[in-house]
Amino acid sequence: MPPFRLVASDIDGTLIRADGTLSPRTIEVLDQLYSRGVPTVLVTGRPVRWLRQLYDQMAEPLPAVCANGAVVYDPDTDEILRADPLSVELLLDVTRQLREAVPDVVLAVEVEDGRSFWYEEKWPLRWEGEHKRVRALASPEELTSVPAVKLLARSAGHGPDEFAALVSRTLGGIAEATHSSSSALVEISAAGVTKAAGLAWLCERDGLAAGDVVAFGDMPNDLPLLSWAGRSVAMGNAHPAVREVADEVTLTNDEDGVAVYLEKLFDL
Repeated sequence: MPPFRLVASDIDGTLIRADGTLSPRTIEVLDQLYSRGVPTVLVTGRPVRWLRQLYDQMAEPLPAVCANGAVVYDPDTDEILRADPLSVELLLDVTRQLREAVPDVVLAVEVEDGRSFWYEEKWPLRWEGEHKRVRALASPEELTSVPAVKLLARSAGHGPDEFAALVSRTLGGIAEATHSSSSALVEISAAGVTKAAGLAWLCERDGLAAGDVVAFGDMPNDLPLLSWAGRSVAMGNAHPAVREVADEVTLTNDEDGVAVYLEKLFDL
């Protein structure tokens, strides 16, 4: 019997290289594990619409826990199996508190289960071209007009860890605040919504427990997942807080750290 029954991996900074590619070695390892009855689940801060870039590199797409646990997605049927968004009432409360505490805050939301992205005018877009699912808000009130699987907040006046701590203090537990960026970008979910909670729901559905899971991550939004899994592995490029909580540390994402670790763990 294999030592673990499921592999859970973050995507950016973990499973893929810095250039966005999935290495042939990693693809081969995941395929070998699947043939042995050990599936892989992507557990990511990405929204559903950002999975295609990875799926296009795979023979078969992998199930995913998206938006830091707010969405569980089945790529075979293009179905949202579970969604746990911030309600309109909670969005109104959270955005009010953030605007009061951080005068330069700029906000955006992932809506329609992460299939669409709405942003305030000052939000810095990092891509070019037209995206029909990505658009500027017509008014500030539109930001809180529908439930959102994730609220994003930026501040030009703070460092990444400093801003994450400020947002966490400001919200005081009414919502989850985390970060996975080298810039002052904080990702906010409904209270109790984490990567661990999303994967736990999927595992329970499939008759698996935390002890059956080996998990990989690199940034603070991975901390709940790594604390929950039976074995947790930090990437060699991981944030210091992730390295501190993990059971082990592997090579960096550019050195195929996930594949190298799994080859040894499963004697591939």
